[in-house]
Amino acid sequence: MKRTIRTTALAAGALIASLGLPAGPVHADAPAPRIDLRVLVVSDGGPATDAIAAELETAGTPYTEVDLRDAGRPVIDAGFLADTVDGRPRARYQAVVLPNDNPFPAGSAEMTALADYERTYAIPQVDAYTYARPEVGLQPAVGAGYAGGVDGVRAEVTQAGLVGPFGYLDGAVSFEDNSPTVDESYAYLSTPAPGADFVPYVQAAIPGRATKGSLVGEYRHDGRRELVVTFVYNRHQQQFRLLARGIVEWMTGGVHLGADRNYFAVHVDDVFAADDRWDTELNCTPGDVDCPPGEGTPDPIRMVPADVDHATAWQDSRDFTLDLAYNGSGSVDHRQDNGGADPLTDKLIADRSRFRWINHTYTHAFLGCRQDTVVVPWKCATNADGSTQWMSRSEIADEIATNRVWGESAGLPLENDELVTGEHSGLKVAPQQPEDNPNLGPALTDIGIAWLASDNSRDPVQRQVGSATTVSRYPMNVFYNAGRAAEQVDEYNWIYTGRAQGGSGICEDNPATSTCLAAPLDPATGYAEHIVPLETRIALGHVLSNDPRPHFIHQSNLAEDRIAYPVLDGVLEGYNGLFADSAPVVNLRMADIGAEMQRRAAWRSAVDAGRVTAYRVGDAVTVRAPDGVAVTATMPVGTRQGDTDFGDAYAGTLSGWTPAPGGTLALTLPPSAAVPGAPAGSTVDTEPVVTTAPRTRVPAGVTEPVPYGAER
Repeated sequence: MKRTIRTTALAAGALIASLGLPAGPVHADAPAPRIDLRVLVVSDGGPATDAIAAELETAGTPYTEVDLRDAGRPVIDAGFLADTVDGRPRARYQAVVLPNDNPFPAGSAEMTALADYERTYAIPQVDAYTYARPEVGLQPAVGAGYAGGVDGVRAEVTQAGLVGPFGYLDGAVSFEDNSPTVDESYAYLSTPAPGADFVPYVQAAIPGRATKGSLVGEYRHDGRRELVVTFVYNRHQQQFRLLARGIVEWMTGGVHLGADRNYFAVHVDDVFAADDRWDTELNCTPGDVDCPPGEGTPDPIRMVPADVDHATAWQDSRDFTLDLAYNGSGSVDHRQDNGGADPLTDKLIADRSRFRWINHTYTHAFLGCRQDTVVVPWKCATNADGSTQWMSRSEIADEIATNRVWGESAGLPLENDELVTGEHSGLKVAPQQPEDNPNLGPALTDIGIAWLASDNSRDPVQRQVGSATTVSRYPMNVFYNAGRAAEQVDEYNWIYTGRAQGGSGICEDNPATSTCLAAPLDPATGYAEHIVPLETRIALGHVLSNDPRPHFIHQSNLAEDRIAYPVLDGVLEGYNGLFADSAPVVNLRMADIGAEMQRRAAWRSAVDAGRVTAYRVGDAVTVRAPDGVAVTATMPVGTRQGDTDFGDAYAGTLSGWTPAPGGTLALTLPPSAAVPGAPAGSTVDTEPVVTTAPRTRVPAGVTEPVPYGAER
């Protein structure tokens, strides 16, 4: 089990040398050191340090990156690592991340400085990826262990890991195996070296042996602590995403700025309306703009009351709430065509409290330029002078307001400041409409819209449009024009195969689209065997990435074959099999997601500009942020903010945003939180705030699969 950290005392001369302090006696009653809440990431450009930096970036945890490939980088010496402020020793970094246990040349003064620093202040070191050998507390993998691929391996968190930094996991750590032809993961599996103080946290069976080898473990030696990781990874791989939180918790002792939670929300568009169906002969969608006018016969897809019963029963079984984006005219038109009858609407209204509801405009009209659909693909209609014809401000406002009134009359529990426009229209869409409809922002302001949905695949960055802030949504590659699995597979084959195979050739023309097929999928099995696992993996990857953005599908996907559920089940079942009850999926509505993204952007901007200061002295944590910027932090259970508990419980810690943005935040840690680097007899007091340096950005690195969606 996890043991109390003990720091080896240094001789006075060594302490003075490591801190760069003037000569003089070290008194037993010296003040406790100040530990700045910032991580030092020393990178060699590899995917492992990049992944850890990306985790810190996403969580909002300040870090400084030193790139060893940069000839102009700062030298890591005693002055770079520590100094004094008003007579108090200051450690500039609460943790050190290295690409391996020693990335410097033999006899390096920089590694010596780091080791002295870590001993002096009890600063932990993460070896992002290294190989097993006695220098890291393990027996050599060659002979006693294993060195090779671990694709598809099911590792496990040890008891020490579960009571330590990885207690938010259910026990299993599944390694991806996405391709039979690509080696995705490599690892060294080995047991602790004889006499080494090494505690495995994550381990896997050594092939051909009855023993298990460490993949992640803690090595204590020479007054230092190292987290030794012996498998390679990138920021998107599931095995890293599962362990990322624990790596940060270990290196920071659970005391750090920023927070990491797992979010999942699903918007269902076009509720009450009907969606046009894909024509498997014409390879287009009659009634929509991808078919030439008059070609084919529309065959719309619309839910029935039994689909509502299925949706509510599914929600109850999953403890999950869907967000229904509705178009009121869909019900009005159906009643007009059916003598006033609309059993679907009656059922949805009767069960309205079971769902969350979002205004999706009254008729699902395209709110951007006026579309010229005589040609395929469509283009923006123009005036005689060549200027673009736009949907007017009053027309946009009417679409929003009429749907709001219809929803209120039906008793739908609405948040009137949320809006999803049809096809995210009004916002720019390449290549036909490269700019927003200039009338959109004023219309949103007229109606009081605060949160406007955008498509993450084409408009991922949160931005302001009139009174509204965008909330980007992930499109699931479960097509709006498919109610049956066979239709989904047929359209998928059309999009993702080459012209020689009877496909559209889109993949040939867009090589960045990584979901392209080598051969068409089997119509009978392709959905369950290929599309569902792929979409599940992509969506679960978003959930595990501390990303609050919602996903969206369409009401057609809840009808007929109900093809959305296998993907949603795959995400939630997969998640529940990996995480403990202490780390549930966070299912927010659109306004709350928008507010989370907005707070993060403000926080990230303040940290990047060096306007956030945070440090720990003993059991006291002090954070100062600019006025108007809420502070995000993760602290041990029992942390107090004045007379109240800090934050909310999640994954075995407390985390959240401060209710009062800006100013100084003072937190008191519980007695169970060890005080790093505090010599016996030291005292705890306060000191003036010193602003930290800006955070260094990290290159984007490896990207996730990029679908070319046929979304609406």
